[in-house]
Amino acid sequence: MRFTSHRDFARAFERALRRAAVPIAYSQGFTPHPKISYASAAPTGVGSEAEYLEIGLQAEVDPAELRAALDAALSPGLDILDAVVAREGSLADQINASRWLLELPGVEPQVAADAVAAFLAAEEVLVERMTKQGRRSFDARSAVTFFAVTKQSGAPSGAAVAPCAIIDLVVRQVTPAVRPDDVLSGLRVVAGLEPPVPARVTRLAQGTLTPQGEIVDPLEADREGATIGGL
Repeated sequence: MRFTSHRDFARAFERALRRAAVPIAYSQGFTPHPKISYASAAPTGVGSEAEYLEIGLQAEVDPAELRAALDAALSPGLDILDAVVAREGSLADQINASRWLLELPGVEPQVAADAVAAFLAAEEVLVERMTKQGRRSFDARSAVTFFAVTKQSGAPSGAAVAPCAIIDLVVRQVTPAVRPDDVLSGLRVVAGLEPPVPARVTRLAQGTLTPQGEIVDPLEADREGATIGGL
């Protein structure tokens, strides 16, 4: 599923809405579109256990029934975990950070730990990325709030490969956005770390970053709602 693009997922989700007979609301105008708003969609090639979206409905429905119906209408690997009433504020306002797991097959954990230490010690780590406006240089260091090799290193998911460094990463949302591949580019800049195969990246969480460094689920404030209605 990590190689499914956001556009592919959006099409699959809209088909699931129709299969589940969800009373989705539509925009006005000559080409009405279903009212769906996605929050910080993961890039293609990245797995995710924490994607969020908002939908507008024409009628009230039970959140538990909506979740079950949509989950049953989606393909295996696309799972609807929760549904709540959207109250005051937008979903985007509740998300300012994300947690990622980076698996680096073929990289010794100590080598990765030394590279991470060099990254954290730097005041600025400039990396380049091709954007719609052309090649752009920006600081990848300022967005990183937590960065460490985990104790699970040496036990990658999927096929058994050793050694394997596994890194826990928390990144704040900034402009321009700093993605896990930008941080990996930063490791190459500051420490010359070049994994022999592409890293396996998974998003574990999105939400509001607390002063203690924890990420609060953006749906937490809305979980007491009993029905979902039009926005």
